[in-house]
Amino acid sequence: MLDVNTSSRAGVAYAALAYGLWGFLPLYIALTTPTSSVEFIGWRILLSALFCAILLAVMRGWRATGRLFRDRRVVGTLALAGTVVAVNWFVYVFAVMSGHTVEASLGYFLNPIVSVVLGLVVLKERLRPLQWAAAGVAVVAVLVLAIGYGSFPWIALVLACSFGFYGLIKKRVGARAGAIPGFFVETTLIAPIGLGCLAWALLAGGGITLGSVSTDHTAALLLAGVVTSLPLLAFAAAAKRLTLVEVGMMQFIAPITQFLIGVFVFGESMPPERWAGFAIVWVALACFAIDLVIAGRRRSAATGAPMPRSPADAPGRPGGRGPAGPA
Repeated sequence: MLDVNTSSRAGVAYAALAYGLWGFLPLYIALTTPTSSVEFIGWRILLSALFCAILLAVMRGWRATGRLFRDRRVVGTLALAGTVVAVNWFVYVFAVMSGHTVEASLGYFLNPIVSVVLGLVVLKERLRPLQWAAAGVAVVAVLVLAIGYGSFPWIALVLACSFGFYGLIKKRVGARAGAIPGFFVETTLIAPIGLGCLAWALLAGGGITLGSVSTDHTAALLLAGVVTSLPLLAFAAAAKRLTLVEVGMMQFIAPITQFLIGVFVFGESMPPERWAGFAIVWVALACFAIDLVIAGRRRSAATGAPMPRSPADAPGRPGGRGPAGPA
């Protein structure tokens, strides 16, 4: 059996892989140019379902998956989760393809705070003082960024809110759906959306680009299922080995990487007022991170037990076991 230090090191490696892959996702999306965001989402949904099916066959997970399909409540919940995550995917891909990677990264900086607020509004959870501070500072940041962008940062807020609601919905399923079976059910149930996207691209969007641009482009598109599913597997492995605080801290790898790619690789504009807005967001996240550490230590001191090793037990985190980065 692995000792705690070995398990923790493995957890850090898995988390770094998951959040690193999510962080570099804009570079992968750039490789699929000139594919439209609609066609890309179509392939992403269908190929994710196919990749999960292959994994289930290898892992002999069809029996557990069949139980999920026979539970109407689970099917309805995962269908809703899949629809919400499809919206999240589309907005994210649209943002990257239209030169708004920095604003997309803002959405995932804000996501932990949005999740806390959803816990207050939807689950009637009580917020601790630092959580209130983080939420209040985040509101100020959004106002400053609205002025800086000259318009409401809808991309960031749609991404943050959709992923927050995705976490809420997934929490209703809980441990009944494992990472791969649950994601397979989600993507299978929204397969009609994927087919609809491809039909639109074929009939009204200028045609299907898969196989018509170059070998490299075709290979990049065909990897959509792997690129989508692999971070989810790595995150699931990390969550079993790391404490809540460790996972909570490492989740910022993804938006930081996306932010740096947007600014220094894609050359997106960052006037002073945007820097000011992001600085305020980072202050809010500092409040969130400090609260996370304090809450974890208090829990350990009160119970004599180690801090939870899964986001499922997080106070104020409605996301449950759902992925903690760009889906």
